[in-house]
Amino acid sequence: MTSFDTSPQLNVWRALLALAVVFVMLATTGWTALRNQRGDTPLQASLSAWEHGRVGGHGLPDPQAQPKKLARFFASLTEHDRASLVRKYPLAVGNMNGAPVELRYRANRVALEQARKVERERMHDSRLTAVGKHEAGRRMHRFEDLLGQGRHILAFDPEGSGRVAEVFGDLREAERVSVVVPGVDTDLLTFQRTNRKYSAPVGMAESLHAAEQAASPSTRTAVIAWADYTAPSGLGIDSATAMRAADGAVRLNALVRALPGAKPVSLFCHSYGSVVCGVAARSLPDRVADIAVAGSPGMRVEKAAQLHTTARVWAMRDADDWIQDVPYLEVGGLGHGADPVSSGFGARVLSAQGAKGHAGYFEPGTASLMNFAEIGVGAYRSVHCAHEDDVCRTGLSGTAAA
Repeated sequence: MTSFDTSPQLNVWRALLALAVVFVMLATTGWTALRNQRGDTPLQASLSAWEHGRVGGHGLPDPQAQPKKLARFFASLTEHDRASLVRKYPLAVGNMNGAPVELRYRANRVALEQARKVERERMHDSRLTAVGKHEAGRRMHRFEDLLGQGRHILAFDPEGSGRVAEVFGDLREAERVSVVVPGVDTDLLTFQRTNRKYSAPVGMAESLHAAEQAASPSTRTAVIAWADYTAPSGLGIDSATAMRAADGAVRLNALVRALPGAKPVSLFCHSYGSVVCGVAARSLPDRVADIAVAGSPGMRVEKAAQLHTTARVWAMRDADDWIQDVPYLEVGGLGHGADPVSSGFGARVLSAQGAKGHAGYFEPGTASLMNFAEIGVGAYRSVHCAHEDDVCRTGLSGTAAA
């Protein structure tokens, strides 16, 4: 939760209950149905075109097919045919789980260039208000940022507030992969920040990747800044329920299952991102070795065992994090369950010393980032527990199995 990550929210539960009443009233008047009546998005249009496309005289496979099947399809093509598909269907290829990661990077560059052109034209559209033109300018500059040299965009969707994912490191050659799952108010425009850099997904992932390299220089790692789900906006009904998390969990599961190779994956889930990870946990593949949550409002369960995952479950919370004042319970779909750092939950509780509030867990020099990095490289015996009894390391080996 990032838009209000630096100031406590008072009377949170009362506000959420009031919002629930409003939401029910809107739903019964047909507002939700009207809200979903929309035409094809650019991504949907690209996927539709793909479904009617051909290459080498043959039809194209179902874009929702299993990643392994799609990987075999792309492997069977010539470089000329792959380039043709990128040119014709950039958004489809750029977001297709199973397409080679390098091809997705190329496709998303094409899609970003097209999206930048659209926003540049909107900046000078006389039909738009001054506010609309300003928003178009902000989006155009964000697309320019994402087109920067050396950036590896794994997913991109310009529709609405937008979705995006970026890779730091070599995803194909990585021995261990980390995925940063952010929380509320994450979208294209907040994907990276100049101020409060480490409260945004790009800063989080860059910081974690550098810390992992420092923790184990010989371990090849890759970190994904994953903002490829529609996160809740601000303190409202979406952030108090699992509606956004349910969709995000499906997308997160699809991402992990499509990652190349079979090396261990660790999830680092901040704030509402921990709700996404909690909902996703039972469906994630066994290659997910760790689920680590920070500043969590809950994981939609009362105990870690109810996540039904083979992954190690870690949790941390800074002493100054205002999230501790949000009630840890679930009533009628509102709230996200038990506190993951509580003794009864059953997670391995880590030190977050130095994090300073809700948005500081990935700040360089903090115990929280150091712990994340040790988990990311599999150096479990090196983590620092929140309590002096070192119970968070019970039963762990020195390093993870490769």
